[in-house]
Amino acid sequence: MSVGMIIMGLCVGFMVGLTGVGGAALLTPILILLGINPSVAVGTDLAYNSVTKFFGSVQHWRQKTINLKLMKYLAIGSIPSAILAVGMLRLFDTFFNNQEDIIKHALGYMLILVAVATLVKTFMKGRLEFNSMQMKPLEEKRTLTIVIGAVLGFLVGLTSIGSGSLFALVMLYLYKMSPTELVGTDIAHAFFLVTAAGLMHAGIGNIDYMLTVNLLIGSIPGVIIGSTLSAKIPAKPLRAIMAVMILLSGLKLI
Repeated sequence: MSVGMIIMGLCVGFMVGLTGVGGAALLTPILILLGINPSVAVGTDLAYNSVTKFFGSVQHWRQKTINLKLMKYLAIGSIPSAILAVGMLRLFDTFFNNQEDIIKHALGYMLILVAVATLVKTFMKGRLEFNSMQMKPLEEKRTLTIVIGAVLGFLVGLTSIGSGSLFALVMLYLYKMSPTELVGTDIAHAFFLVTAAGLMHAGIGNIDYMLTVNLLIGSIPGVIIGSTLSAKIPAKPLRAIMAVMILLSGLKLI
């Protein structure tokens, strides 16, 4: 057991519970900056996320706040695409020995994208809601949904980042759902996506299981404490600060 990693998991979990900003965007760059190989940081983060998303998915299943049809269309695109991304990483590493460089630079750009998405969702949520695209039935947007799932799923398989924040932003703009249904669908889809990508990374040895356990030991109470305090602390300025921190992390990795 590593006390330092448990404390880091506690801090990340606390910030996720307090702000709702995705844990992967916080955790993966921190692991890399601490000297962990980018491929192991990504694989470990996916394993960690799979466990945390599982418990969230079970809760939303019980509450019946998951849009199963939308989740299915997103997963049809995202899961094969994420698997393809991990396979391509392995292929590039075999022939060019540049897997770590690819992941590091992709992470940098993804962090910048997630930071921008977080700021947009925080300050422009009202403008994204109630547009004409939301009014169209899901069947008319099936192909678009699968394509979006494929594009974002590939990025998640490559970097572990975006399974929550980017998909949530897309769902907020394209689909008419209640806030709880949006969160539930986002978490349930993210569980299947990160689990599939995590299994691929596990198959090529990119997961540090003891590190994953240490992070989970810290993050579970951290999320509970952060969620409890979130009702008493204004979330909008905190989310903006977290977005700026994620943006700076991304610029540092490019």
